[in-house]
Amino acid sequence: MLELDRVRAGYGAINVLWDVSMRAQAGQLTAIIGPNGAGKTTLLRAVMGLLPVTGGEIRLDGGRLDGTPTWHMADHGLAMITEDRLIFRDMSVEENLVMGAFHPSHRAHVKPRLERSYRMFPRLRERRAQLAGSLSGGEAQMLAMARALMSEPRLLIVDEPSLGLAPVIVNEVFETLERLKAEGRTIILVEQNTERAIGIADHVYLMQSGRIVLSQRAAEVDLDHVSDLYFAR
Repeated sequence: MLELDRVRAGYGAINVLWDVSMRAQAGQLTAIIGPNGAGKTTLLRAVMGLLPVTGGEIRLDGGRLDGTPTWHMADHGLAMITEDRLIFRDMSVEENLVMGAFHPSHRAHVKPRLERSYRMFPRLRERRAQLAGSLSGGEAQMLAMARALMSEPRLLIVDEPSLGLAPVIVNEVFETLERLKAEGRTIILVEQNTERAIGIADHVYLMQSGRIVLSQRAAEVDLDHVSDLYFAR
């Protein structure tokens, strides 16, 4: 579905990604793991058009995606949940969710998708009229996930969903990802919790210093070997 072929990208004169090639198959959860500074978030930003690709290609279903402005990614069925969630703090929970279906092609489906969001995250129903800025970290993560799903994305990109959350909330986040995977959704997950990410993934990529150093089916991953690569031993 999504393919990166020898992609290079970075920030101005500083290159971060060095000839990164990877593939996310339709209907699967692809996990990207690696230490801080490995280039994981940079890779996601390049996919979403937030950073220019200076080399290589990004393709979606065979067609070129690199060069597409970020504001047109929804037209291609992409949605990204950033690590800082970026909810609209001065808007209510429900207003945030409605913004997730802002694109004209989705507005007719707002009501049933709101109801689906509330079924998936019952706490959001309880707080539907509450300002998003008053939510806990876990509730804000639920809101960010539900808002992204309001556009019914073909490809859901999730960046560090467990960051800064209590263990019980982390469990809820991963249970939600497992449910979404069971529905047949295509997901790219960047996650620092290596063992949890591998546990729900179909395929795993390990990044180190802007390069892919391991590409393997999740069921075949050796955690000891990953640890050695992770710390460059």
